[in-house]
Amino acid sequence: MGRGKIEIKRIENSNNRQVTYSKRRNGIIKKAREITVLCDAKVSLIIFGTSGKMHEYCSPSTTMSDILDGYQKASGRRLWDAKHEHQKEMAAMGGNMRGIHEEAMYHQREREDYEYQQMPFALRVQPMQPNLHERM
Repeated sequence: MGRGKIEIKRIENSNNRQVTYSKRRNGIIKKAREITVLCDAKVSLIIFGTSGKMHEYCSPSTTMSDILDGYQKASGRRLWDAKHEHQKEMAAMGGNMRGIHEEAMYHQREREDYEYQQMPFALRVQPMQPNLHERM
């Protein structure tokens, strides 16, 4: 026996609305997983609740970025402009710069250690109390 039909309209009671949102969100994520497994479809789902909290699902065989790129190519719609593309490239370059900086710091420490080892032994050893001989 099926369930009764409900009128699709905003639920006024906030507690009931939140419970319904949570149950339906979980249900739609479950359906996305099922269609991925049953049909080998590439599925991506993003849900934002009224609080701003994000929930997402993406098929294991793909990435969200691949899905969005495919959508952009298939539909001919630009999802983001050149500014966003530039920011994406800058973020990637920033990651590369961090790696280069860390490598440079490593080489600098290596050079300093090498220079220290090349110093004459007399310059490396400094007495902790230089006036110790004078006191005796």
